[in-house]
Amino acid sequence: MYDNDQRPRQVVITGLGLVTSIGLGVEEFLDGLRAGRSGAKPITAFDTTGFAHSQGCEVTDFRPADWISTVDPDDLGRATQFSVAAAAMAVADARISPQELRARRALVSVGTTDAESRDLDVLAGEQLDEGPEQLTRQTVRRAHASRLSSSIARELGLVDVEVLTIPTACAAGNYAIGSGYDAIRSGDVEVALCGGADAVCRKTFAGFYRLGTIAPEVCQPFDRERKGILTGEGAGILMMESLESAQARGARIYAEVLGYGLNCDAHHPVAPDRDSLARCMTLAHRNAGITAQDVDFISAHGTGTKANDVTETGAIRQVFDVPPPTVSIKSMVGHSMGAASALGSAACALAISEGFIPPTINHTETDPDCGLDCVPNDARRADLSVVQNNALAFAGNNAVLVLGRHREAS
Repeated sequence: MYDNDQRPRQVVITGLGLVTSIGLGVEEFLDGLRAGRSGAKPITAFDTTGFAHSQGCEVTDFRPADWISTVDPDDLGRATQFSVAAAAMAVADARISPQELRARRALVSVGTTDAESRDLDVLAGEQLDEGPEQLTRQTVRRAHASRLSSSIARELGLVDVEVLTIPTACAAGNYAIGSGYDAIRSGDVEVALCGGADAVCRKTFAGFYRLGTIAPEVCQPFDRERKGILTGEGAGILMMESLESAQARGARIYAEVLGYGLNCDAHHPVAPDRDSLARCMTLAHRNAGITAQDVDFISAHGTGTKANDVTETGAIRQVFDVPPPTVSIKSMVGHSMGAASALGSAACALAISEGFIPPTINHTETDPDCGLDCVPNDARRADLSVVQNNALAFAGNNAVLVLGRHREAS
């Protein structure tokens, strides 16, 4: 239900928290996007013996204690450390005091693919010999997926709060942001901290490797010679609030959340469905009150696999008579699973506020079966009004988010 005057609230993004392989925080992430920085490096999270290739996009130089002070970082799994740190960054970036935040009704919604599967990797490895009882107790404490969101509430001291963890795999970040949009728009909450988080783990790497979708060196979305994904990790948390709230406290606004679309075709466990994704984009446009012609660029799911890129570009062509520039930041940060679309949404918000389109790096020659302008290798200046962020996930979970430049009423 809406608030007393029955008009849905406008929802804006006022803070960004980023933990990525190309930088921590807004400034480093923005610099990485503009420069086309690559986060690819040899994986160190687990023993890669037996894999013919093992490049990934791990987060380095991350010190949890720099951002986590209330909760003991050692009591959190790595993905939860990422989500809590990103939430703290988003709050700091939004320039809202902890006291003011705690006085508001809030939602914390975090999407994930693996939650704390990395801890299960530890239990399955040689470290069991060093003390299985202690490791088991620690894993039981840390492994609950709910901790990705509840630990944010604990760290920030939120009391009038609803916490959600959304497990819709690689589309979960957009799902979480959509839940925050609905809650603020309807007047159910005043502020929302939403996004996604995941950590590199053996289970997911090995699963994609067995599917033959891990690239040997780099991720090359839409390229004729693309060979697959690089698994990545990190977190993206967006601080969202009503326009009235943001204006009342003089907050900087990165972008407005115009709407989103969700669907689940359940067509295949791992293969995307072109028609279903096209329908999801149309649902998002309708919910946002725009047409396809209004979209200035698309942040694609863009995994760099043969099947995904052709299917996604085919769906785009079903919806757009002339597709706008379409990029994949996974070429830089890898596929960070549940964090992927949250990082894509943050990139879209920065693109709008800073006036540029991030590049698709590692690009040599566009696959004619894709045939889109993927802004190869170098960022492009652009005056952006409306941006679309695509997310696809296993089991046919699709989520498309639409952001726009907020323009003050004249």
